[in-house]
Amino acid sequence: MLIQINSADRRLLEDVSAAMAEAARLSGAWLVCHPGCTQCCLGPFGITRLDELRLRDGLQVLDATDPAHAAQIRSRARAYIARIAPQYPGDLRTGELLDQDALPGFMNDEPCPALDLHTGLCALYEWRPVTCRLFGPVQEVGQGVYGACELCYSGATEADSARCCVDPDPDGREAAILDTLAADGIGGLTIVAFALADDNAGQPVRG
Repeated sequence: MLIQINSADRRLLEDVSAAMAEAARLSGAWLVCHPGCTQCCLGPFGITRLDELRLRDGLQVLDATDPAHAAQIRSRARAYIARIAPQYPGDLRTGELLDQDALPGFMNDEPCPALDLHTGLCALYEWRPVTCRLFGPVQEVGQGVYGACELCYSGATEADSARCCVDPDPDGREAAILDTLAADGIGGLTIVAFALADDNAGQPVRG
């Protein structure tokens, strides 16, 4: 099954990449995202189990190419979990996130375990969650309501935002993959730290 999931995930990421490239083209100078900007790399947020599998694949690759760096990421992830554990709104055993809205605010400035603080770059950029891929360009967050990174779109109107908005997954590929995973008992949400904290890179955690 995982081979099929990986193939479907590649197609999903191709769609997302193409959509974000179009969003960047439409946004022009309003979009100020650049390598080293870490605005979107702070604080916990929910990721899907598909994101988790992808991150673990990336960590497994890093294990083979730079095991010391992979070990550092795991160590940071474990420390992250230790700090968030007393207020984590989920299952500490599986990492399942039960209430994304209840994630503790005191962690809002906590850097992602995959973030290299010296370079401001993601050590697992190629395998990053879909949320990370979408952050920055304007997104429709409700009917006729648009949101984007607070650093971007300075001076843009709602009409400007609407013109820059794209659908990153028009064929619903992500939902289809998540349905397949859920049917195999791999469902729900988690956070990046739980995806990277253990030594079973590439293995799914079942909620």
